Amino acid sequence: MSKQLPTVPIFGIPFSKLSMDETVSYLTQAIEEKRLTHVITANPIMVMAALENPAFARVMRRADMIVPDGAGVVWAAKVGGNPVTERVTGFDLMHRLLAEGEKRRWTAYLLGTTQEIIEAAAEKLQLQYPQVRIVGYRNGFFGPADDEAIVEEIRELKPHLLFVARGMEKEEWNADYKERLGVPFIMGVGGSFDVVSGKLKRAPVAFQKLKLEWLYRLLQEPARYRRMLALPKFVVKVLRNKENVTKPRPEA
Repeated sequence: MSKQLPTVPIFGIPFSKLSMDETVSYLTQAIEEKRLTHVITANPIMVMAALENPAFARVMRRADMIVPDGAGVVWAAKVGGNPVTERVTGFDLMHRLLAEGEKRRWTAYLLGTTQEIIEAAAEKLQLQYPQVRIVGYRNGFFGPADDEAIVEEIRELKPHLLFVARGMEKEEWNADYKERLGVPFIMGVGGSFDVVSGKLKRAPVAFQKLKLEWLYRLLQEPARYRRMLALPKFVVKVLRNKENVTKPRPEA
């Protein structure tokens, strides 16, 4: 994590305190300067996963920037007495950077989800941001045997932006191959391609204002309920450990 970034640790995971505008400005400069930057958009589910799995915590701490994607993270920082400026969602950050790419003629590569969804997402994003050339895309269903070929393909295409939707379990791939890929910006985007493609709908503004986007997502994808069980556990942990939520802790 860059020392220049103001951060607050949430149970040991360092979250950026930059606002959305500041984040876009910081990342735009990094991309223009071709500084390799791996961004993780993290929510309470990921924080709980890091608490339960030291290996995943280490992966998260290898990121150059962790933005507070979940409303629960913003709430936890406030409860802990060291608030972040605001929520910085991965979906909005992706679109803000693509808008910057319109002005700067950036190129992008999309990786992850199913072939049908990634094709639809690529088509829609290319129409929405015609000055950003989407130089390639492929689905996320591949294993270690395919890594070399995929990394080489992306490396040769030299995109400015690499958006990855392979789930938090595969975040280590982004960290492991950051240097080899040589892409200035890499970010996991969760279910963003599902929304862009039209497979899922983004939560209405009313749900967003009530901080209930997780519930809207659950209503669309009931199979996610097991993962969602981490949310009440996170709330309880924050309330029981108010004085320790934002305290630095030794790295495992």
